[in-house]
Amino acid sequence: YSCSRPDRIIPIAERFGMDPGAVLDNIIYARAYTYEHQYNLLLGLAAKMSEEPFRLLIVDSVIALFRVDFTGRGELAERQQKLAQMLSRIIKIAEEFNVAVYMTNQVIADPSGGVFISDPKKPAGGHVLAHAATIRLMFRKGK
Repeated sequence: YSCSRPDRIIPIAERFGMDPGAVLDNIIYARAYTYEHQYNLLLGLAAKMSEEPFRLLIVDSVIALFRVDFTGRGELAERQQKLAQMLSRIIKIAEEFNVAVYMTNQVIADPSGGVFISDPKKPAGGHVLAHAATIRLMFRKGK
């Protein structure tokens, strides 16, 4: 499940003694179904941000729709180009409207990770995504 879904916000707000209705009134939620839809939502969001102040933009997951819409190595170059365009738009929104951006990502197996790493994984999206992020965190399940 995702903490950015509206149905998850209510128990989180209640847990911290906040009014869920007031919290939800301060959240705009949109779900994208293709990478193009995601990009168009960002364009619309920029217009909305010029009308009222926002402090945080959450993109969950930044790479998922690209991995669905572009499959195979033959489409990798186009995927990375489109991903770079989207990330450029996100960076522009962050700078223009002074909002923090939180992007979740997926991980992929890294066969070059070496034999000494029990479960080698690396972030999906390659260098294009790595260069767009200021801070990168990787969470692993504990034992």
